[in-house]
Amino acid sequence: MSKDTEIDMKEVELNEMDPEKQPMTGDGQAAGGEKNGSVKLKVPEDEVTFTGLSKEELMKVAGTPGWVRTRWVLLVLFWLGWVGMLAGAVVIIVKAPRCKPIPEMSWWNEGPLYQISDVEAFSANLEGLEGKLDDLNQLKVKGLVLGPIHTVQGNQSSTLDLQKIDSPLGTEKDLTAVLQKAQKKGISVVLDLTPDYMGSNPWFTDGADDIMEKIKAAAEYWLNLGVDGIKLSDLTFATNSADWAKLRAAVQGNRTDDDAKKRALMGVVEGLSAPEMSLLVNTSGVDLVLSDLLSKNRGGVERIKDMDTLNSQQMSVGWGLGAAQKDHLSEVATKDLIRLYQLLLFTMPGTPVFTYGDEIGLDAKEMVWDVEKEPSKDAPADDAAEALRTERVTIRKWFKSLSDLRGKERSLLHGDYYPLHSSSSSLSFLRLWDQSERYITAVNWGSQPETLSLKLPPTEGVQLPESAKVKQSTDPDQAADSTVSLDKVTLKPGQAVLLQFPYTG
Repeated sequence: MSKDTEIDMKEVELNEMDPEKQPMTGDGQAAGGEKNGSVKLKVPEDEVTFTGLSKEELMKVAGTPGWVRTRWVLLVLFWLGWVGMLAGAVVIIVKAPRCKPIPEMSWWNEGPLYQISDVEAFSANLEGLEGKLDDLNQLKVKGLVLGPIHTVQGNQSSTLDLQKIDSPLGTEKDLTAVLQKAQKKGISVVLDLTPDYMGSNPWFTDGADDIMEKIKAAAEYWLNLGVDGIKLSDLTFATNSADWAKLRAAVQGNRTDDDAKKRALMGVVEGLSAPEMSLLVNTSGVDLVLSDLLSKNRGGVERIKDMDTLNSQQMSVGWGLGAAQKDHLSEVATKDLIRLYQLLLFTMPGTPVFTYGDEIGLDAKEMVWDVEKEPSKDAPADDAAEALRTERVTIRKWFKSLSDLRGKERSLLHGDYYPLHSSSSSLSFLRLWDQSERYITAVNWGSQPETLSLKLPPTEGVQLPESAKVKQSTDPDQAADSTVSLDKVTLKPGQAVLLQFPYTG
């Protein structure tokens, strides 16, 4: 072999590398004709995609006997279920206890009335009263009994002008502003037209024959201005007048079923018994009568009897302690009993009536404002004044809570009444309405503790539970929502409690 041939063979050997050492670049051919490093995938030749049945196919399937039977079965099941639910609903409605129809109520039945007998002591004048309506609205009062504010000199009928406002109190424009703002807040305004409010006899002693005619004319005048009602003192005298029917016609004569708001004719009586007051309500046609029964009758037995007598006429009865005489509650009851009597008045069958300042236990003629405003840190310490302010804050919060509760609960607004207990210094009664929550009031204004056993005779058709929960209590030891056994309700001296239990069907 020649030298040149040997050189060529070496070049061939150098150029031919072992296949295992060749880089997988894909440039060379692997065994079997495939490129080195490539992956072989098997792709199905005919890939099938399901697109559902066509309309023609669906129509063809839908007409088969199997699907026809299936559709009929489903349709029958649907209608059977629907009819079953309808029948069940009818059975529930028929067997469910029917709601008792709510009695006809007027605005003076829906919340407390607030007397401002002395505008000057309350807010200086009518303009000041307008600025205090926000505070009164917080108390949830439904009506203001304002005045009297007309011009007259005591015992001088010749100076009587029922259509003119006493000048220190303001003008007709000021009264109009009060009426407009009160209306926006849902507060009605009743004007007291007692003629001789500054004298010894509310109707004068000289027997002026034209007084009722003047009152009738004044009533029409003020009602046209926007007043919501008229109030008179010594209602028995007014109803015995030959012109009483004319006054009634002036106030109540234009009422229709479509009236959004009735005009009220109210009056005050003193010294009448409950049966005499009941007769007056029936014969006079007056809308609301406020009496002094609570102030005159001090015993629990007498007070329960009065409530028994007037319960059926509760929509026409106003209750107050001192309100008939325009006295503050604190003038008739001690401070320790202020909250007790607030609880009693708010839960009795009838309209609660308060005099300005009763919501804070006011014991002075001049109204006190901003009791919830704490004294400045820079002010000198006055422990007695701060204790009085704190007490007034507590009484006001209690008043607000009771007023709010009464406005929400039908049993307290217009519910049935059942006496449960009475003694010389305590009483208890039940208020209930249809399927609403039931409430029991129990108060002890005596100086000794009392244990009350609350029961109803079977003839009443109402059953009491074994126990009830405390809703409100003047006794700090009786916590809200605590349970009290009704066969043994113990009240400390000067304490009151409002118990609650549900309707059970």
